[in-house]
Amino acid sequence: MLGEGDRVLGEGLTAGDREFTVTCVSMGNPHCVIYVDDVAKFPVTHYGPLLERHPRFPQRTNVEWIEWLNRQEIRQRTWERGSGETLACGTGACAAAVASVLNGKTDRAVTVHLLGGDLEIEWADDHHVYMTGPAVEAFRGEWPA
Repeated sequence: MLGEGDRVLGEGLTAGDREFTVTCVSMGNPHCVIYVDDVAKFPVTHYGPLLERHPRFPQRTNVEWIEWLNRQEIRQRTWERGSGETLACGTGACAAAVASVLNGKTDRAVTVHLLGGDLEIEWADDHHVYMTGPAVEAFRGEWPA
């Protein structure tokens, strides 16, 4: 895996035609956090598969692209391993919050703005990460019998 141990801070990684500075943390599953200037315009669907399956991640990884807004807010898009881009990812929001604290970008309580809605994340002094947000139905479907 990239780096040593459960987390990596500010390590370089090339994917396709681009060099990224990544922070990697584990939330029980692997996450690679990358800061970008404008997450809405970032080509997540192009770089997501390249990073998910990068040789430095032999078990693959989730990738979070983060736009830093201020010490209490970040905006996020997620490429979830095995699924592609998702509207929201709870462990990804937690990983983004922890990575943002480790990189000195945010306070320990932060609002994460996701395509599917906002989550409140707190990395508490007891080292637990707490997530608060609505549980809403986003889709409904039927599988043919």
